[in-house]
Amino acid sequence: MKWIQYTAPVFCLAVAMAQPPDNSKVNKRDAEKGAVTAETQSNKKADLDLTRNIRRDITNDKEMSSYAKNIKIISRDGAVTLRGPVKSTEEKQRIDSIAKKAAGDMKVDNQLEITPDK
Repeated sequence: MKWIQYTAPVFCLAVAMAQPPDNSKVNKRDAEKGAVTAETQSNKKADLDLTRNIRRDITNDKEMSSYAKNIKIISRDGAVTLRGPVKSTEEKQRIDSIAKKAAGDMKVDNQLEITPDK
């Protein structure tokens, strides 16, 4: 009976490792010329402050999922791009509203994707 106690976790780990995540579509998209990624974040003080303020408002919202709190927020010349998975349409809209409040209605490119629970 003791061998089950030790082999079951090892078996579960082996199964999990045998199924690599498939993010090849995202990698191809991010490799496209002109794609907005975290590397394109501006280091201008105004852009860094804008990103920081949006992130703070999102992370302070107790109803946001951990997915939402970890989205990519990229600011460049006052324009904001939002990327990554969120749990619901409501969450996507709430993040969009936070970003628009900080940057302005016409300066937010919301590329958030709704990811259902697995």
